Amino acid sequence: MTGLGAVFRPQLPPERLRAMARTADEAGLEELWFWEDCFLEGGISAATAALAWTDQVRVGVGLLPVPLRNVAVTAMETATLHRLFPGRAILGVGHGVQDWMGQVGARAESPVTLLREYLDALRALLRGERVSTDGRYVKLDGVALDWPPTEVPEVLTGATGPRTLRLSGAAADGTILTATTTPEGVRQARLLIDEGRAQAQRTDHHRVVVYLHAATGPDAEARLRAEIEANGEASLPEHGVAGDAGAVAKAVQRLADAGADTVILQPTADEPDPEGFVRFVAGDVRPLVP
Repeated sequence: MTGLGAVFRPQLPPERLRAMARTADEAGLEELWFWEDCFLEGGISAATAALAWTDQVRVGVGLLPVPLRNVAVTAMETATLHRLFPGRAILGVGHGVQDWMGQVGARAESPVTLLREYLDALRALLRGERVSTDGRYVKLDGVALDWPPTEVPEVLTGATGPRTLRLSGAAADGTILTATTTPEGVRQARLLIDEGRAQAQRTDHHRVVVYLHAATGPDAEARLRAEIEANGEASLPEHGVAGDAGAVAKAVQRLADAGADTVILQPTADEPDPEGFVRFVAGDVRPLVP
């Protein structure tokens, strides 16, 4: 079965989160996702609150920008979430937007090198290993978690370019793709991910999560087009879906057929009823997605 979820957009004020999370839980939404976009809301703090206010929904952070966070801190926070809420937290890390990283003095000269070192160290720490490494960016001296997760969690990474997609296949447990990824883009991403997996001789499952721009309601097409154009993207039919549950389910299925394991529906920033959007995803779209 294709996984299905929705985004709590950081353009919403943090005080809206409680209602959104509880609505997601009550509606039976499978996954509620967050971003750590600069300079809106913290990913870990938002995820922790959502997990504490709910009982069933899985909560994803896609993604944490690695230049902003020491890998030991990310490992500690990830382990804490998994021990507090077993099986319900999903972590994604990635380069972050380079202009934002420059604003805070954290821009790396080689983002791919940083991400590779970070993924290797983070996954080792979450396996309960004691890690010493003297990389270009990641430096640890005998670091081990006193409270590692009881079960080793998956670590996903956001990726768009070929080098990062291959790296994700080699060094991560899953990949997060942006909302402008077309079905053909998913297929191409899978090929590059598989190249990295083959080079690393990995045979375990690699989950692909894809965001999808989505809007419903009487002004859905106009809101979706404005959203995509405001992001500086081409307003193409493959870059989102506007319409009723049937139309949205078909768009989800096209991504699943192309290789997506999970599709996370991303409402427009001006979505007039965020809680209603969550109920729409869980109650109307989910039954139509096999």
